[in-house]
Amino acid sequence: MNRNILIFVGIIAMVVLFGGCGYNSMVKLDEKVNSQWAQVENVYQRRSDLIPNLVNTVKGYANFEKDVLTSVTEARSKATSVNIDPSKLTPESIQQFQAAQGQLTSALSKLLVVVEKYPDLKANQNFLELQAQLEGTENRIAVERNSFNKVTQEYNSKIRSFPNNITAGIFGFAKKGYFEAEKGAEKAPEVKF
Repeated sequence: MNRNILIFVGIIAMVVLFGGCGYNSMVKLDEKVNSQWAQVENVYQRRSDLIPNLVNTVKGYANFEKDVLTSVTEARSKATSVNIDPSKLTPESIQQFQAAQGQLTSALSKLLVVVEKYPDLKANQNFLELQAQLEGTENRIAVERNSFNKVTQEYNSKIRSFPNNITAGIFGFAKKGYFEAEKGAEKAPEVKF
């Protein structure tokens, strides 16, 4: 009977210990990071879904530069091929994801610059609506990336602080990566008149 009491007390002690060690809150924060990552992927998918419609609208203008359309299509293909497992949101994997998305952003920027040469296209209602949706999506991407970074910072702070770092080490909670500014973003663009 003494042994049963010791086992019971041991189980109660473990419940109290694990309840007070931050394990459950780490699990909740890990899930928040995964959920926010899904939101980031969601808005990037929205952008990716808009691109074929934009390309098809632009294709209707015969003189339009085919190499620009090809670069947008190829960049979209590369961007959608980079998938990250939410449990492996390392700085390197996020950097890889961000690089692929950055190539797509660059290709879209070139497309919109070239469009300036085509007044009929710029006046096309379908193109204007797609362009507005794309701009709205870019804003959503910025918002979701910011939210992801905030949740990730909360999670990383939790698992790195004492005594939570001990529990995090025991149960394999690893630091997650952040979205960071693109290389060269710290330099203001040069404007010449």
